[in-house]
Amino acid sequence: MKKVSIIGGGIIGLCSAYYLAKEGYQVVIFDKSDMTDGCSYGNAGMIVPSHIIPLAQPGMITQGIKWMFDSQSPFYVKPRLSMDLAKWGLQFYKHANKQHVEKAMPALCNLSLFSKELYQDFIKENNSFFYEKKGLLMLYKTEKTAEEINHEGKLAECFGLEVDYLSKDEVTKLEKGTKTDVLGGVHYKSDAHIYPQKFMQFIKAELSRLNVTIHNRTLVEDFVIKNNTVTEILTDMGPFMTDEVVLATGSWSPNIAKKLNRSISILPGKGYSFTLKDMSKKPSIPAILCEGKVAVTPMNNDIRFGGTMEITHTNDTKINQNRVQGIVNSINDFYPDLKIEMPKEKETWYGFRPCTPSGMPIIARDKRIKNLTLATGHAMMGLSLAPATGKIVSEIISGKNTSVNTQMFQL
Repeated sequence: MKKVSIIGGGIIGLCSAYYLAKEGYQVVIFDKSDMTDGCSYGNAGMIVPSHIIPLAQPGMITQGIKWMFDSQSPFYVKPRLSMDLAKWGLQFYKHANKQHVEKAMPALCNLSLFSKELYQDFIKENNSFFYEKKGLLMLYKTEKTAEEINHEGKLAECFGLEVDYLSKDEVTKLEKGTKTDVLGGVHYKSDAHIYPQKFMQFIKAELSRLNVTIHNRTLVEDFVIKNNTVTEILTDMGPFMTDEVVLATGSWSPNIAKKLNRSISILPGKGYSFTLKDMSKKPSIPAILCEGKVAVTPMNNDIRFGGTMEITHTNDTKINQNRVQGIVNSINDFYPDLKIEMPKEKETWYGFRPCTPSGMPIIARDKRIKNLTLATGHAMMGLSLAPATGKIVSEIISGKNTSVNTQMFQL
């Protein structure tokens, strides 16, 4: 039985482990943390086939420069002297064009729809993670944003997604949980959502049932490579022999890749969220508050708010209260009856989303190291795309045709 070692115990790594174990592989996961936190836990829990436009798109650089001068803006690049940042920025600039977006949209849409199908397979057996298909409301307050969001909706319709265009009154009729103060909205009826922590509990239980070994609090220090093949993984808990390696370490992927003599351009996009428990009065439908780029997700009796994208580095562990205040301000602007207060710092979660300069995830067999498969760079779409990514990883390692064309997901 072939042994597959997965570096990274986030949702991408765990879903990869699940499908590999189902294929009969002996699967071992290594993660330096205790695997109880990270982007797999604190994200907005959205499954979003609607998100077909990559971060690298026309107009993003101009908008990003404007946001740089607003301490509460939803996007920020932390200035620093860094060759990695300079290279990433140059590649982002090269990808932020119409041609790239046109190639990226069908690839992202197919991957997202496949991932949603796999989530639906999970819930046939167990819906302990509160999967619900209520769609996603893109709410806006200005005519300028309305034009942009409606245009994106028309693009999504071209790929077969079900989209409704709502007036202010129609938003009010649909969102009965609380009052909305908006000009209108676009309702992506194909989208769904889950409770991330609950899904992580579910998938870990599945891995236990499938006899997957998990080494948490285990630091991968180096690799033994012979004839362009990884033969051993060297950790602070000792060496481990392996037949295959999956790199699924999110924002830390460049550091691990260097130990393999490989280069990956990924920068962490720090985001924040906070969860209010047992809210009797709350929005009933997941939403994006477009002007503030704030995500709103009801999770059973709770509600989670999240937002901001700070392109930074993994040692940036300070919570930027101005960014959190920007999230709170947007919530109260769109939902005036909620009267959300600024959360305490200990109640504010932050995590690092792994952002590639193309805005596309990397799901591919490495071109130099024969037994290395890459599954990283999913940015804000990690949870949404995790089952599809895991399934494709298992197909790559098994030598099967992939369920989705992966040409756009190469390194």
